[in-house]
Amino acid sequence: MFKKILIANRGEIACRVIKTARRMGIATVAVYSEADRNALHVEMADEAVAIGAAPAAESYLVIERIVEACRQTGAEAVHPGYGFLSENSAFPKALAQAGIVFIGPPPKAIEAMGDKIESKTFAEKAGVNTVPGHMGIIADADEAVKIAGEIGYPVMIKASAGGGGKGMRIAWNEAEAREGFQLAGSEARASFGDDRIFIEKFIEDPRHIEIQVLADGHGNAVHLFERECSIQRRNQKVIEEAPSPFLDAQTRAAMGAQSVALAKAVGYQSAGTVEFIVDKARKFYFLEMNTRLQVEHPVTELITGVDLVEQMIRVAAGEPLAIGQDDLAISGWAVESRIYAEDPYRNFLPSIGRLTRYRPPAEGQPDGQAGVTVRNDTGVFEGAEISRFYDPMVAKLCTHAPSRPEAIDAMSEALDGFLVEGIRHNVPFLSALMAHPRWQSGDLTTAFIAEEYPDGFTGAVASDGDIEVLALISGAIELVERGRLDRLSGRLRPHSGSMRKDWVIALDDRKMPLRLKDGQAGIPFDAVLSVDGGDEMRVSSDWKPGEPLWRGTVGGRQVIAQIRRPVHRLSVARRGVTVEARLLTERAAEIDELMPVKEPPDTSKYLLCPMPGMVVSIAVSEGQKVEAGEALATVEAMKMENVLRAERDCVVASVQVGPGDSLAVDEVIMEFQ
Repeated sequence: MFKKILIANRGEIACRVIKTARRMGIATVAVYSEADRNALHVEMADEAVAIGAAPAAESYLVIERIVEACRQTGAEAVHPGYGFLSENSAFPKALAQAGIVFIGPPPKAIEAMGDKIESKTFAEKAGVNTVPGHMGIIADADEAVKIAGEIGYPVMIKASAGGGGKGMRIAWNEAEAREGFQLAGSEARASFGDDRIFIEKFIEDPRHIEIQVLADGHGNAVHLFERECSIQRRNQKVIEEAPSPFLDAQTRAAMGAQSVALAKAVGYQSAGTVEFIVDKARKFYFLEMNTRLQVEHPVTELITGVDLVEQMIRVAAGEPLAIGQDDLAISGWAVESRIYAEDPYRNFLPSIGRLTRYRPPAEGQPDGQAGVTVRNDTGVFEGAEISRFYDPMVAKLCTHAPSRPEAIDAMSEALDGFLVEGIRHNVPFLSALMAHPRWQSGDLTTAFIAEEYPDGFTGAVASDGDIEVLALISGAIELVERGRLDRLSGRLRPHSGSMRKDWVIALDDRKMPLRLKDGQAGIPFDAVLSVDGGDEMRVSSDWKPGEPLWRGTVGGRQVIAQIRRPVHRLSVARRGVTVEARLLTERAAEIDELMPVKEPPDTSKYLLCPMPGMVVSIAVSEGQKVEAGEALATVEAMKMENVLRAERDCVVASVQVGPGDSLAVDEVIMEFQ
């Protein structure tokens, strides 16, 4: 077994590998760019080596610097994580020349499976079901349009070296095929240095289901069942679960058998994933094989009890697999939510900045939730910075429980208790997804988000029950704070009697009567309340002013809510619903109705940059007439190119930025007449 390994990656996956290596008694070496000098993976590792400037192309993607870091530290092996160099066959070749072991598959397997075009040809020969398409290299946009027409729309345009949702576009007509070819190639060139494109038939109403495989250097291979990855946005996975709620035992066995056959045919060693598209009739088609550890590997670990990183290390050290197919079984259900630094209320545009508050839920078994496990894989900490140079993932929150409904409920609770401040993030969106009836029923396709949120995310739809709980929590908090102020020394006493019984609670623009019947309205809070004439409910909590989480019971049910205090308001968030609350006397509520409403400024004459990023191109010029939907500019952020389009017909009055300019959120790009 190795004595020291180097992790050629960053963020949560580097931290994840370090944890297993530490448990195995293996020393670890981290590498870092200038932007990651103070990163968590650097702090966790036994040693750390600087390898270059912030851009990945000048640090994490430079093979020579990784090899030199191994020489400096005496690392015997390298774990690549995912992304960066993990599927670049030149990397294990360079390591082998330096006498260093690659904790991953052989270069030949990476070359055969890492190239989407070659992998499909190989899979067909191995007897694996494949999607109809054109597997040759496409020279230009004209040829792309011609081939797309021959296959039949809709088609999927893909970069051969793509991954992680980059270099992929769906085209429903000739114009989209032409534009998709250009964008997919540009993204792939920037992310992978390879802009080769191929086209295949897009399967409508598809599910994305993948099989985890594990193989050693002694001819043994097994599959660890499937993961359902259909909840995607822009071809990027958002929520994963294991097992799939859609597969039956027969389909599961067939997909597993084909995956193992493919792994053996290509001489695979290490952990890998065979991805399939599955249609409504449970017919499955090979999509690609990822010759690395997947982002979503924790859900497989939770349902099988197998540490995939440990198995990768043992296989790389030459050990045979200690588990056979008959040793593996599915236990319970696991769900993973990807926490991203993005603004779901602004079309999920990337967000960067410092994590002024970062407090994930405690890992392990939550109090009062028997059989539930919470796991959080992360690479950040409170005070860390989310950089524009890398992927926007903040953490992977996982829950495991005996059944799917229990795992979903546990995830909802964990998300309610996941505190992230200083950046925009998608926790409210994930919470809303957990409560969505279609998700809960398992009726999924890869178009789920596009179909259910066609106009973007504007917040979860609150039921009357949600509003009642939020109102009761808000009322309890306001009563605690008012009672505390009453008892502060140096203040004029506002009253000499008991706490007022009748109030009005304002949630956003909705005002409701709130009545305090009896109980203790101090700390701890334990009182009977009713809102809007509804049932009386006992509300209890040990919450103290200033605490960001309210934990307690409402009507005997455990509840968690996130608390923030904007000026003169109380912000309460739970299950994807956020309200601003005020507790008013009945007279104050009457007067409040007479207050004028401040209108937001009119920005319709401007194109504002929706996220921090760099201008890639400007598609129009001053004086030009543009039509609704026409491309105006392209801005790159966190390795993704975002095309900004006109919302209406207009004339460009002025263009105030150019290609290469770095922009902040809401910075003016152009003005219209």
